[in-house]
Amino acid sequence: MAVQKNKSNDFSNEIFNALGIKISDKKLLTRALTHPSKSKENYQRLEFLGDSILNFVVGEYLFKNCTKNEGELTVLRAHYVSEDHLSECFDQLNLSKFVITGNSLKGEITTAIKGDIMESIIAAIYLDKGLEEARQFIIAKLGLEEFATAQDDNFKSQLQELVQANFKCTMKYETTKAEVGFESKFFLDEDLIATGYGKDKTKAEQNCAFVAIKKLFE
Repeated sequence: MAVQKNKSNDFSNEIFNALGIKISDKKLLTRALTHPSKSKENYQRLEFLGDSILNFVVGEYLFKNCTKNEGELTVLRAHYVSEDHLSECFDQLNLSKFVITGNSLKGEITTAIKGDIMESIIAAIYLDKGLEEARQFIIAKLGLEEFATAQDDNFKSQLQELVQANFKCTMKYETTKAEVGFESKFFLDEDLIATGYGKDKTKAEQNCAFVAIKKLFE
């Protein structure tokens, strides 16, 4: 459940402890944690910047430290910048209680929101502390040093790499609301290859991609 917080010292100290870094601009930090349902001063622009920084830092780190080829590096980077991985990092940092949401969300913080907030926090650190501090935060909190044992669970990225290497087809997903959660269908050209389900759109498409990999390549 998201709990609304003010800018008190208790709030600041608690989140600084969670993040492992102190952001001097408290207004910027509050904005990074504010969902669009609550205010026009929200994390969306910060998320845009944070996404760019995240992709650069992860790509740079893997290029310097990993000897895999370009295709394998692309898949590995996709794992680290994926919504699922960012959501896991968000949960490990226990950030849900700091998120500021409007009543329309009813306290629900989805995988997508968690990923957005991780990116917005990265942007806030960059703007407040500079690139090196943002780089160290990403390396530490996203577990980049453990890339050799990282489990690649980004099935959409895996499927894209496999299809591009083996077929000359157009790929597409059609994802719609189901009775419970979402239903996703994967097509090659006009042929339906696989169907998957999940509690949100991202999960449904990942599950669909997993089924498609099993069907096409195993």
